[in-house]
Amino acid sequence: QVSLVESGGGLVRPGASLRLSCATSGRTLSNLDIGWFRQAPGKEREFVTVSRRNRNSPNYADSVKGRFTITRDNAKNTAYLQMNNLKPEDTAIYYCAATAANLILSSTTQASQYNYWGQGTQVTVSS
Repeated sequence: QVSLVESGGGLVRPGASLRLSCATSGRTLSNLDIGWFRQAPGKEREFVTVSRRNRNSPNYADSVKGRFTITRDNAKNTAYLQMNNLKPEDTAIYYCAATAANLILSSTTQASQYNYWGQGTQVTVSS
């Protein structure tokens, strides 16, 4: 069983940065495709980004391209989401998700493709 634990959320002002962490256990990170989703109040859960184990280029939602960066430290079994130039519309609960399957690009944005989920961490961007 894979366990994911997110941390690093908080309340920040527009334009600020945050780094979220996702610590994995139960399976080495190098054997997982790992992504981030978010859910704002009253909205559907939406894809943010994914890092596939066998691909050097992550995939990002258009709304975060150029501002968010996903990285993975396989030695620490931890994935990170660096979020820069945060906007009020980035306010949401952020979830780390993982799968042992090798995702094809077209399926990486679908929450149903991920077997394992963290509990979520709140990010609030407000002046």
